[in-house]
Amino acid sequence: MAVSAKKAANKPKELDVFIWNGVNRKGKKINGELPANNIIELKAQLRKQGITPSRVKKKPKPLFGIGGGDKAIKPADIAVITRQIATMLGAGVPLVQSIEMIGKGHDNGNMRKLLAEIGTKLASGIPLSDCLREHPKYFDDLYCDLVASGEQSGALETIYGRIATYKEKAEALKAKIKKAMTYPISVLVIAAIVTSILLIFVVPVFQDIFNGFGAELPAFTLLVIAISEFMQAYWYMGLGAIFAFIYLFKRVHRSNQKFRDNVDKAILKLPVFGDLLEKAAVARYARTLSTTFAAGVPLIDALESAAGASGNAVFRDAILEIRNEVASGMQMNLAMRNSSIFPDMVIQMVAIGEESGAVDDMLSKVANVYEAEVDNAVDNLTALLEPMIMAFLGVVIGGLIIAMYLPIFQIGSIV
Repeated sequence: MAVSAKKAANKPKELDVFIWNGVNRKGKKINGELPANNIIELKAQLRKQGITPSRVKKKPKPLFGIGGGDKAIKPADIAVITRQIATMLGAGVPLVQSIEMIGKGHDNGNMRKLLAEIGTKLASGIPLSDCLREHPKYFDDLYCDLVASGEQSGALETIYGRIATYKEKAEALKAKIKKAMTYPISVLVIAAIVTSILLIFVVPVFQDIFNGFGAELPAFTLLVIAISEFMQAYWYMGLGAIFAFIYLFKRVHRSNQKFRDNVDKAILKLPVFGDLLEKAAVARYARTLSTTFAAGVPLIDALESAAGASGNAVFRDAILEIRNEVASGMQMNLAMRNSSIFPDMVIQMVAIGEESGAVDDMLSKVANVYEAEVDNAVDNLTALLEPMIMAFLGVVIGGLIIAMYLPIFQIGSIV
């Protein structure tokens, strides 16, 4: 009980959102929304920004939590606001004003609240990278490190453009992989549901008709009836087993690093899908390394970031080994060759980049090539799977129909 109380005490209090009206230094009337612990703290924040508040009130929460436009913030949303910040910085808009404008114009209440909190702390003099680090759920270490690099070099505008491109490419790649996995799984799930409905509800109707024939049924029909009787008697057990398997798999996958690593190794050995995921991992590695290296991040740290962003345990371990070898003085292309998981083309491009001093440019080209290959592979996979899935559905559904009508055909031929 004491431990629970301690955890509750340490849990950060959720800030309230206040609606305010005021006058800025130029005498212009302005208004907005800001998160704060109380009205006194909010007024102090406004005065630091040169705003004299005239009216402040707590923003009412929507009834039953409905209608407030508060949706979960997704990685794709972070990619969008990153591009917006990069665009506004490129247009000469100050950083604080950029974040405030983007926040006010966003249709997601949670995003407005997040950007308002970041903007408030930024206006009080806290560096942007430190403001972002307080929200690790939305801004990972790689994002914050790149922003910190831009702040130190005085090239935040350029760095934000690179971060935006990186996030957009990463989300596009993720969407392609998701598309490749979702389509066949969704079709097979629908096929399983349709087949189950036929076996549980339709086949018994035919079975009652067959019982009045008084004749021996074909073996194929008897097999389908036996499966139908099993499904009618134990369908709940089968459904429970499926849900239990999914739950246990997710739980073990989330809590056991060794299990996750073994799953990643097994996935790469799958036909067709394994090759697709391998190309995606190479694209992530090249894109991450290109972005971090171009931003001025030391190669050792860049390789560590690339290992975390690779998305697969096999590539993660290999990249960390490359990092260790590079730290000991070995050239990166030789360390990559020793890992035995990178294609020769990638290694040769890195070697050329090291010789010419343009590693980031070469890695960017590699990322473009492999992202295009992933795109083509997904399209080819979809085109290949469509006829195969249709044929599979035809065999399953057609087989059930034939099994049910076969006794009727036989009786017709006897008569």
